[in-house]
Amino acid sequence: MSVVARSWGNLTTIGKVVLPLFVLLIVVGPIATVLLALFVGPLVIDVLAANIVIVRFVVAVTAILLFSIPAAFLIIYMEMKGIALINLRVGPDRVGPYGSLLSVVHGLKVLMKEDFTPTGADPIVFTWAPVVVFLTTVMSFLVIPFAPGLFGQDLNIGLLYFFAVGGLSVVGLLMAGWSSFNKYSLVGGLRSAAQIVSYEIPLTLSVVGLILLAGTMSLNSLVLQQSGWFTNWFVFRQPLAAIIFFIAITAEINRTPFDLTEADSEIVAGFATEYSGMRFGFFFFAEYVNVFVASAMIATLFLGGWNAPFPFPPVSLGVDPGALGIGLLLLVAIGPLIGTLVLAVPFWLARSSMPTWQALVLGFLAFNLVVILLFMGWAFVSIDWVAGLILFMLKTFLLVFVFVWMRGTLPRVRIDQLMNFAWKWLLPASLLNLFATAGAIVVATSVRGS
Repeated sequence: MSVVARSWGNLTTIGKVVLPLFVLLIVVGPIATVLLALFVGPLVIDVLAANIVIVRFVVAVTAILLFSIPAAFLIIYMEMKGIALINLRVGPDRVGPYGSLLSVVHGLKVLMKEDFTPTGADPIVFTWAPVVVFLTTVMSFLVIPFAPGLFGQDLNIGLLYFFAVGGLSVVGLLMAGWSSFNKYSLVGGLRSAAQIVSYEIPLTLSVVGLILLAGTMSLNSLVLQQSGWFTNWFVFRQPLAAIIFFIAITAEINRTPFDLTEADSEIVAGFATEYSGMRFGFFFFAEYVNVFVASAMIATLFLGGWNAPFPFPPVSLGVDPGALGIGLLLLVAIGPLIGTLVLAVPFWLARSSMPTWQALVLGFLAFNLVVILLFMGWAFVSIDWVAGLILFMLKTFLLVFVFVWMRGTLPRVRIDQLMNFAWKWLLPASLLNLFATAGAIVVATSVRGS
């Protein structure tokens, strides 16, 4: 007891406050969670099951909104770090581990700036323009299948819905350019409209051949038809369509080398010249969320979506937590305490001057990290939607890196080059792919019939 009293006396004021709360968290928290799950859980489940349609809608909308902003922050960090490495620089290395929180600081900085409306601007249209641009991006998430059974809505015209909603972004850009009462903003809005409308035509035509092969516009069905080996992916069955789609959607989301809509290295930033504060932040976030959406669509249409490159059947490890009975309660209650104490020892030995409560906090964090990794490993080999989600995210962020790589290496094209390429090259190429695919289907059908 004297050792405990002496240790307590050596604690700082912060330590005396944090340590009891910490002990309460790792001891009482798991027990309270289990008790609530046992006694209150059935009632909550019955209420949710009776209103499953409303629950699914609320969960889908909440998940999309909560996912979009962190995804934008992560892509911003990838871009800052990736372009820095391409330029042989270090990049962000101060705020957070390896500068990982700098993108969050940039986002908060934008939101904290003065939200100014220019004199002569139409305040209603000026305010709603960034909302329209951001919501069109977020609404595209509705039909993207992240994993088996993990999607907002499996529309039988999901691909048409994606193009229709994505095309509404040009309305927001025109609203921003016109309502700003600035001639440069107006020119930037008109230039963005010309670019997006021009590239929507080859973008849409590029997937018509894919629809002819698949016989459906449901994104979920398109992914299911690419299951098995990677040779079933549409990128090998429609290679020209994949190239056209990639180029056209790069122009649609205003990324280098087609970022004329908002050329951020120029003095006049296109349609967003007069924007600041939170309203500019919506444009800022929408641009990077668009990068994720475009990458997700390429992965869905041409790279098999959530499918592995080879057959990957789920593996059952034979772990049934319910078979432990009362032992599960003891494991949940005692496991975090024992794991925290065991993992706190290396931190305390590595630095003898470290206060005990700090070592315990680090041990608790390390214990949770180990548990999460073990659980994710078990879920990956045992649950199909977890494996599908991980594979889908890997493909998507690999394509995000390609967009970052392009920004760090390619120069910006001129507006005449941009328009000529769309009308003189991409449009004929997409029509050629469509006619070749249709002809091949007719020939294959006649040969099969004979």
